[in-house]
Amino acid sequence: MTGTDVQKEAEDSGPSGYAAARLRLLTEEARSGPPRRAALADLTDEWLGGLFAAGAEGLRGASLVAVGGYGRGELSPRSDLDLLLLHDGTDTKAVAALADRLWYPVWDLGLDLDHSVRTPAEARKTAGEDLKVQLGLLDARHIAGDLGLTASLRTAVLADWRNQAPKRLPELQELCAERAERQGELQYLLEPDLKEARGGLRDDTALRAVAASWLADAPREGLADARRRLLDVRDALHLTTGRATDRLALQEQDQVAAELGLLDADTLLRQVYEAARLVSYASDVTWREVGRVLRSRAVRPRLRAMLGGGKPAGERSPLAEGVVEQDGEVVLARAARPERDPVLPLRAAAAAAQAGLPLSLHAVRRLAATVRPVPTPWPAEAREQLVTLLGSGRPTIEVWEALEAEGLITRLLPDWERVRCRPQRNAVHLWTVDRHLIETAVQASEFTRQVSRPDLLLVAALLHDIGKGWPGDHSVAGEIIAKDVAARIGFDRHDVAVIATLVRHHLLLIDTATRRDLEDPATVRSVAEAVGSQGTLELLHALTEADALATGPAAWSSWRGSLVADLVKRVSAVLAGDAPDDPEEAAPTAEQERLALEAAATGSPVLSLRAQTEPPAGQEPSGDPEPLGVELLIAVPDQPGVLPAVAGVLAMHRLTVRTAELRSLHLPDGVDGSVLLLDWRVAAEYGSLPQAARLRSDLVRALDGSLDIAGRLAERDAAYPRRRGVVAPAARVSVHPAASRLATVIEVRSQDAPGLLFRIGRALEDASVRVRSAHVSTLGANAVDAFYVTGSEGAPLPEDEAASVARKLEETLRG
Repeated sequence: MTGTDVQKEAEDSGPSGYAAARLRLLTEEARSGPPRRAALADLTDEWLGGLFAAGAEGLRGASLVAVGGYGRGELSPRSDLDLLLLHDGTDTKAVAALADRLWYPVWDLGLDLDHSVRTPAEARKTAGEDLKVQLGLLDARHIAGDLGLTASLRTAVLADWRNQAPKRLPELQELCAERAERQGELQYLLEPDLKEARGGLRDDTALRAVAASWLADAPREGLADARRRLLDVRDALHLTTGRATDRLALQEQDQVAAELGLLDADTLLRQVYEAARLVSYASDVTWREVGRVLRSRAVRPRLRAMLGGGKPAGERSPLAEGVVEQDGEVVLARAARPERDPVLPLRAAAAAAQAGLPLSLHAVRRLAATVRPVPTPWPAEAREQLVTLLGSGRPTIEVWEALEAEGLITRLLPDWERVRCRPQRNAVHLWTVDRHLIETAVQASEFTRQVSRPDLLLVAALLHDIGKGWPGDHSVAGEIIAKDVAARIGFDRHDVAVIATLVRHHLLLIDTATRRDLEDPATVRSVAEAVGSQGTLELLHALTEADALATGPAAWSSWRGSLVADLVKRVSAVLAGDAPDDPEEAAPTAEQERLALEAAATGSPVLSLRAQTEPPAGQEPSGDPEPLGVELLIAVPDQPGVLPAVAGVLAMHRLTVRTAELRSLHLPDGVDGSVLLLDWRVAAEYGSLPQAARLRSDLVRALDGSLDIAGRLAERDAAYPRRRGVVAPAARVSVHPAASRLATVIEVRSQDAPGLLFRIGRALEDASVRVRSAHVSTLGANAVDAFYVTGSEGAPLPEDEAASVARKLEETLRG
């Protein structure tokens, strides 16, 4: 039977005919999805049109209007009918009788009905008082009666909506936020409400309302398909349960999946999550644009009055190379060339997360359309930007979602596709696998001051459950994947092994601490053998807590934390014999020795800048290799103030210190004096590197006291105040008395910032301690610095003096 035949049967047979035709339509296997919803709406239109014609004979100035979902032609099997009987107010008695002729047959069939009888003026007044009524009228569609009456109401309602948009849209946004707070995020719920949860059908309807206001529009790509998928799932849910429900309960998911021809309930949930994620992201972008437009409208008249009618251009302030902030978003600089800069997506993302700002939709789409693949293995900058992004705390999530919405994450990390939107059928878990991994990185960012290698911690947090996309033990599968990913993004062999160990054993501490007898020496020895070193144990301890905190409130407690801490203490005791060699013992290279001899002979600093390059992956070396960084070698006659002087000059020239080594060199026999050697890796914050001669000139002035570094840095900070972004954990300074026999080791873990090393060096100078050697590393946004210091006599500091120096240094950095 064709659709026309079904409609004719309903028209000829009255309510019973409509019911039979409706049942036949819903049980047709060949018709589902949008065609069935449209056919059901058409069938219902024909039936209600017939009822209207029979009851409105001789009545003029009345029409029957479908609103809401029915107005959009989206009737699911158990959808209610949203109807408005519109009239001009001339014959209210006849209209009341007509209403009875319409509503009672609908009720008799057991269909849910949302109905109203109003004049156009009453409809507009009610819409002005009730936002939900106004939203329903935006989808008004004529069914029967006076077409002109319906058309004039629709025109008036749309005009009202557009005129009132600056007032009503914030109200709509607040309504969406309140609903999200009550119902949760559709893309993470195991039993989601397809309509009310954030990212569901209500939010998509809100986006349609925003578009109708002409004030802003949602990113349209994929949005219609996401709505179709959610509606298809709701149709199947109605058919399998026989109820008008929007909640996809666990016990019904297998049946719904079978109704849709899907493999299983997990496949069903993954499709739902993907659709919800797209709607949620579109909502974020759209409401951000609404806010920008409304702020612009509010500010512009005042600015015109203040500036005499001039229109100021949008301010653009640099964040990183090729990345700027404009209008509260992170956009690409005008000179940026994504097609020539494969690291730009990661640099832009890291800059956005560090500034606590969203990535603009236009920027992300341009990157997705034009950027070339990152070479394999990744250059050092790409790895550092990834670590910075992961270590930025809560803002990482929004930035990561923006990259993922345009497919950039799976292009950077192909293995991500297997865990993307993957459900976790465990009541303890709050999130899908991919979101749990990002949440773990967010939690791990709080522990970056507690570990010596925060970069390894953050990457391991990102990858620890990556094996859940594969069959078998996810820890075993994850170890294999983590090795491949860590090598691909440029970690060396040792670091790859550490990351793989962390992924393989990320459940070891919590499982052992809560399930084994810690008094049994064999238990502790087995953990020590699996972990292998103090450094890995330290990382595993932090990863364990971050993983549990990111899982949900039921996964971590003070009791569990105390058990894990006890286990770590016992394992650390077993591993205590693995003390590192003293760093002073490394022999200088020929280049380092040459510079040292020249510095000793001239009595002044000598330096060299050397860029390190390699060809893109898969290509032979060419005349335009890709820079990996710049090595700065400085030899200086031993004297007070070298560390703060060098660090301050570099900060003045906007050079970021990635790694730094400072140590005293023993000169060959017959050469008088002592020389300090600084071997540093640096990079320009943005722009080009300064000339070596300029650096040396400023260093000479800094050492003789004629260059006021502190004043120059203070002036720059005053001229360019820091923007409010990520609130980083406080700096942490600790003393490690057993780390060296020849010096006291003071370790500083802090958020990297311009001038940080200068402040540390000056504070140590003020404490009257001598820096025998320094080992500085910048890992993403984190600085982990170790300083081997002695007293004036060259001996390690007494315990109380070392503690006092550490305490004052910590106060300086937190001040």
